[in-house]
Amino acid sequence: MKDPYLPLNQTQRVRFEAALRKLQVLTPTTVGHYTLDQNGKVAATLCGVVEWVNKLVYVRNLRARYKPQVCDIIVGRVIKIAPDNWRLAINSEQDAVLKVSSMNLPDGTQRRRTADDELNMRSIFEENDVVCAEVCVKNDRSPPELQPMGQKYGKLERGQLLMVPSYLVKRQKQHCYHLGQYRIDLILGRNGFIWIGEHAAVGENAKLMGTEPENFTPLEMRNHICRLANAIRVLSALGFTLTAELIIETAEASLLSNVAVDDMVGAEFFVQTAEREAMRRVDLVRKENGSI
Repeated sequence: MKDPYLPLNQTQRVRFEAALRKLQVLTPTTVGHYTLDQNGKVAATLCGVVEWVNKLVYVRNLRARYKPQVCDIIVGRVIKIAPDNWRLAINSEQDAVLKVSSMNLPDGTQRRRTADDELNMRSIFEENDVVCAEVCVKNDRSPPELQPMGQKYGKLERGQLLMVPSYLVKRQKQHCYHLGQYRIDLILGRNGFIWIGEHAAVGENAKLMGTEPENFTPLEMRNHICRLANAIRVLSALGFTLTAELIIETAEASLLSNVAVDDMVGAEFFVQTAEREAMRRVDLVRKENGSI
């Protein structure tokens, strides 16, 4: 858990430090990268930022970037269109490549791509488009190659793209979620790019075929998107591992506390979130020990 360096008043500072101490006591330390155990104390061997992920403490290099792995679900932004592929920025040392040969054709047929397909690449993705894809090829001699996530997730529209440290998004069984109560899609990219946007119905081909859907997003849905986005900003600033369950719980807690969307990034809600996470871990430890 990190100190978010907010302008806390004295009461908020006392509450926040109490929650921080409770979380540290409840989280046994396991030394990670660039740390060592010296007489029962953890010492850093690298100049960087101390990070906590559950029980693991490690030092993050100030210039650390995302390292792609095969089968990672990522979110990227198109930055260049080459003759037969798109180049995507994915928060890594190298840009990723999405080949036109891996894209689904409008009619769903399987055939070799032609020169006409390459000429029509801009009808699928243009510069600055946000895309959800999967890493399919990774080696040290060439940029990582991507493949699309089918017709349900491709070009992402009508939403927000958030960027958080990639170590906060751990590999999970599922990275793409449909939040039915909000009618919103949540995609946790392993590269630290997170998408929150209007739900794309199964079989909706507009995102891949280049046709323009209706661009209007209802005000209520925009409020839901902003509330979930601010929940992610708060959790990221506190250094908590991001999961769909924790994001939803934080957003719903703001509703129960009558916290406005803009006030979620204020000092009071940060302190409340830290205290709530400390209590959740206390209850978890009690359940594990059979004390309740």
